Amino acid sequence: MKKTALITGATSGIGRATAEEFAKHGINLVLCGRRQERLESIEKALSKQTDVHILNFDVRDRDKTLGAIASLPKEFQNIDILINNAGNAHGLDPIETGSLDDWDAMMDINVKGLLYVSKAVIPGMTERRSGHIINIGSSAGKEVYPKGNVYCGSKHAVLAITEGMRIDLNPYGIKVGAVNPGLVETEFSEVRFKGDAAADNIYKGYKALQAEDVAEVIYFAVSRPAHVNIADVLMFCTAQASSTIVKKN
Repeated sequence: MKKTALITGATSGIGRATAEEFAKHGINLVLCGRRQERLESIEKALSKQTDVHILNFDVRDRDKTLGAIASLPKEFQNIDILINNAGNAHGLDPIETGSLDDWDAMMDINVKGLLYVSKAVIPGMTERRSGHIINIGSSAGKEVYPKGNVYCGSKHAVLAITEGMRIDLNPYGIKVGAVNPGLVETEFSEVRFKGDAAADNIYKGYKALQAEDVAEVIYFAVSRPAHVNIADVLMFCTAQASSTIVKKN
């Protein structure tokens, strides 16, 4: 029986790489994102390997999130695997000069968006007494660094919610885990630095994790035997020792 996975933030980076990895293994896909054209091009590419359904919505919008997931056609309604990947970092300011808009965006996407999507998917899992949820956290959820204040707070929240989910969903046999990458070379930094040239230097002088590296670990987690749950993974590239220590050439 083929499994169905719902992936948020599927139009780029880790979400897109995870969709490609899952498609290779014949997992049916519900791909969610804000960019319709990107969703359509990914759907076209991956439909050669598996069944794909796309949903265009912003996880910050509670009603649209719940409505989109409720609208799934029958053959995609039973979500076996949920990858809560949609997330963003905005700005890199000390707390005293931080932007309220940036703070709202990070809490709304990283925390509330994850909760809205989970709220839409979990009841089906509890009813079937099976399922697997992977929340994409960050090394920032384990270690606070200078000017990371609210972003780190949002990712610490993701880890606390993950642990709470695992406890609450344990009676239903639902697996819950988190994959927490350090530096990954994606569009993520362009968003964080708002197009500033500083984003170009983040990954210079060393080899950062690639989105595909993280996708492989996510697939590893969801492909374990029924009695095995990968509860928590912290991933760094070899050059990275902590949030603030990176060996550059």
